[in-house]
Amino acid sequence: MENLRAALHGDRRVTLDRATLDLATIEFPELAPQPYLAILDDLAADIDACLRGARDGTRFVSAANRVLFERFGLRGNESDYYDPRNSCLNAVLDRKLGIPITLSAVYLEVARRLRRPVFGIGLPGHFLLQYDDDEYSTFIDPFHAGRLLSAEDCCSLAKDIAGVDLTNDSAVLKPVSNQYILMRMLNNLRSAYERLHDYRKAVAVLDILAEAWPDEAEYFRQRAAARLQLREFVAAGHDFRRYLELSPDAPDREEIRKQIASIHRWLGSVN
Repeated sequence: MENLRAALHGDRRVTLDRATLDLATIEFPELAPQPYLAILDDLAADIDACLRGARDGTRFVSAANRVLFERFGLRGNESDYYDPRNSCLNAVLDRKLGIPITLSAVYLEVARRLRRPVFGIGLPGHFLLQYDDDEYSTFIDPFHAGRLLSAEDCCSLAKDIAGVDLTNDSAVLKPVSNQYILMRMLNNLRSAYERLHDYRKAVAVLDILAEAWPDEAEYFRQRAAARLQLREFVAAGHDFRRYLELSPDAPDREEIRKQIASIHRWLGSVN
């Protein structure tokens, strides 16, 4: 997890591919990263061969879409969106299935290898990409085979998917950092594990999030709830108390205090 932790702390020397492959070891503990880095190298080489030295943005986006979505076959997993494997870069490259943010990670890392200006866009409910070289700019939806979108299309998408009106919030269409991408990927993976009631792995994800953002109260509340499911009552109590320290005016503070009192009573009964 060394690369992931460094990237989450803002170390720009760590590339997104290595950090996301670290993340995937939560689901695949024996994962070896090198074969997947080689796949990304090969995809970049294929796109470069298609370009034949052309530098214009329209040619690059067209070639990248053709190689990634037509030849290699990447596609959005609409039938099983919350499968944890959709959040793991190795599984996305193996199965050629993913969710918007992991498909975007593939595109971003291929573009980085070719020194092309592609950026992640953290649209609410649906991660996107933007190509922008100051002469040509377009938004790209990798979940739907790289379809091209305008800024207006992005706003409509956010409205349709998340019910969010971005008309007066153009900042949402600004590029996001690798740190943000990894945080969002971790939260997607946590959500997938919670849906599967795999609380042990959910706690593993939340350990990383809480370490990276120790002042984010919600991570402690979520980890406490998962630890209750694992009957790790002492640790759950510590997390609930930390949650209240960080968020003393939380709307659920009385419910949390009752949870802490119940934990104390239970611990007292077994001593």
